[in-house]
Amino acid sequence: MKLLIVRHGDPDYGNDSLTEKGWKEAEYLSERLIKVDAKAYYVSPLGRAKDTASYTLKRLGRTAVECPWLREFCAPIQRPDAPGRRSIAWDWLPEDWLREERFLLPDRWQEPDAFQEGGVKREYDWVTENLDALLERHGYRREGLWYRAVRPNNDVLVFFCHFGVECVLLSHLLHISPMILWHGFCAAPSSVTTVVTEERREGTAVFRMSAFGDTSHLFQHGEPPAFAARFCECFGNEGERRD
Repeated sequence: MKLLIVRHGDPDYGNDSLTEKGWKEAEYLSERLIKVDAKAYYVSPLGRAKDTASYTLKRLGRTAVECPWLREFCAPIQRPDAPGRRSIAWDWLPEDWLREERFLLPDRWQEPDAFQEGGVKREYDWVTENLDALLERHGYRREGLWYRAVRPNNDVLVFFCHFGVECVLLSHLLHISPMILWHGFCAAPSSVTTVVTEERREGTAVFRMSAFGDTSHLFQHGEPPAFAARFCECFGNEGERRD
């Protein structure tokens, strides 16, 4: 089985849609995805993800199943360094959250007070339980840290979603703390992440990531990736986000 996890195009967050650049990215993305023989398409209920999927689905004459759990990951927290301001779970300054080593551990990242108070693990479990239920419908049943290949297959599933929830899906499939993915990886708008099953013994499967945040469909058209989800690469750079 192969999973293609697609981040939406350059976002117009105010209107929950895409910018002019984002629509262009979605079009270029569709040129790539129409060549994929996908078994099924799944999409977030948010507009920017559905708009990104629209070009591909229209060109193929296909529809996508809307999944509430594919919305952007939503568990606002109170950062210790920002009293009175709630933020998304991954919007911390690295030099602050890295003081807490539990965030780096796959079985303890949920323990720090801010995550406990914000119900981050509860939201995480809702997403991952729904992912596992979907994978079981497609023939792969979760058993501990691996999957039982009940009906092994080479099907391709495409997910149109968001960076935050993409990292949650990968965290669950690859047994990595989501904080490492939220802060150490960056999937540009319209990028494609590929995860495939490895079945070296009959009936058992694990997932491996063969590509992360691929934007080759943009470079093919000379279109640079959007800066969304990134912060300043050098503190003095003008026009790049800091905090």
